Amino acid sequence: MDGVITHTMPDHHRAWREVLAAYDIRVTHHDIYSREGQPGDEALVEIYQKYNVSYAPEDIARVLAEKEAHFKENVRQRFVRGTRTFLKKLHRDGFRLALVTGTARHELQMILPARLAGLFDVIITGDDVRRGKPDPEPFVRALRRLGLPADEAIVIENAPYGIRAAKAAGLRCFALETSLSREYLEEADEVFATINDLTRKIQFSRCHEKP
Repeated sequence: MDGVITHTMPDHHRAWREVLAAYDIRVTHHDIYSREGQPGDEALVEIYQKYNVSYAPEDIARVLAEKEAHFKENVRQRFVRGTRTFLKKLHRDGFRLALVTGTARHELQMILPARLAGLFDVIITGDDVRRGKPDPEPFVRALRRLGLPADEAIVIENAPYGIRAAKAAGLRCFALETSLSREYLEEADEVFATINDLTRKIQFSRCHEKP
């Protein structure tokens, strides 16, 4: 969702940066964007370790709560250009669609309008899995609920952990440079600058129904 459908990664980045600055941790753009899709507690532990900051389990819960509160107060509803048109076309053409996000379900309901959420046959959130991206579990669950084998589906991602999770699930993956540049997305099968660039170069067609 973040960075492919909704343009909310700047809001996540701002929330992380301002909350962690209160603890004298100055995170970079790459610190946050490269960990997109990863469970928040795992991302925070990695950041603590990178900056050699000691922490206790209660610190993780407190900082995550502060970050979530900051995000909710400041998030703006914005969309990645071209994505809504693309999704509506796929839906009209009869494609089965799944949304796979590390975002919690209550945040998804706050950010994603019902008219867009309704285009998806399956929605997998961070609340629905035990292991988030880069583990393949989120995409494996989506495939199972769609009733599709991996070779009849494709993932559109914008972050390294999401790409890694898709490939580990045996899926083909296209990446968009909406959050990070091409050099960070090389594990994808193909990389496109924008969703409009993707739709100009790729013709999507449904697999024939099996007897």
